[in-house]
Amino acid sequence: MSVQPGWYVDPADTETRRYWDGEGWLGAPIPADATPPDGPPPVEPPPAPVTPAPPAVSAAPGPATAAPHQDPQPGYGPQPGHGPSWGPQAGPPGWGPQGGPPGWAPPGGQPGWTPPAGHPGWAVRPPEPRPHGLRLAGYGRRFTARLIDFGIVFALNVVVNGWFVWRWAKEWAPYWRELFQRAARGDTSAEGLPVPGEQAGLLLVVILLIATALWLAYEVPAMAAGGQTIGKRVMRIRAVPLAADQPLGFGRALSRWSSLGLPTLLWYCAGIGLVLQLVDALSPLFDHPLRRALHDKRAQTVVVEVPDTTVSAPSNDRNQPSGDTP
Repeated sequence: MSVQPGWYVDPADTETRRYWDGEGWLGAPIPADATPPDGPPPVEPPPAPVTPAPPAVSAAPGPATAAPHQDPQPGYGPQPGHGPSWGPQAGPPGWGPQGGPPGWAPPGGQPGWTPPAGHPGWAVRPPEPRPHGLRLAGYGRRFTARLIDFGIVFALNVVVNGWFVWRWAKEWAPYWRELFQRAARGDTSAEGLPVPGEQAGLLLVVILLIATALWLAYEVPAMAAGGQTIGKRVMRIRAVPLAADQPLGFGRALSRWSSLGLPTLLWYCAGIGLVLQLVDALSPLFDHPLRRALHDKRAQTVVVEVPDTTVSAPSNDRNQPSGDTP
């Protein structure tokens, strides 16, 4: 997936910002803290051609001081396009003048030579995108935030769903007790095992419905209002729409949650729902460069870091009381 055109921090010089047109850098850099213009930078006029100065003509030596004739050494002489400066036409690989541009090599250098990565004007690795100027949230933060949220939802289920889970376990207790007793005796037959009643299946459906409803009530309203659950607040990350830095709204928050929360109802079907949720949870590892999960793609959202806005106030001694000073 290619990076969308826009103004990004230049990897070669992090104190500047340049325009990325989808294939390469365009235009001159601007300071990183400056507000970039809308759209690409204006086209710069081509530089005026530089006319090389004519070489100085030395006086012809007299007969008494004339130097003996010597053939010029091969490979030396004025270089076309470089004015009066000259040097070896085929010097050692990587040779360049003192103070020359980074990565410069003389004509006829080592075959296949290319400038190092990050050289201006050459293809480089695209910078990490920053939706709405914010850093993308790392997978570690997102995973930790989700664990915190699961812990809270589990605690809610213990309170609300505890009685139904106890009844369901009681229905299955005779079956598991008899199965363990046979295993202790070395009996592997399944004949005559007590079968749980129809109430066990009904209790499991009720448990899954309550668990799904609790998860929805915990996550969707909080995400709709500020893009953060308790876990995301602790890890200082939040979900924002790709279109603009604004609240998700109930519709987008519900669409985002349904891809991950509704498969809970399919736990009843041989654990298929758990497999779908695991695939969704691991999907950001394989999405580049925005690290979006399947539920992010469905709702057109992205998870970013919350910037630290705490700024310490500068001290001002003039505002302090004078004390005993007269």
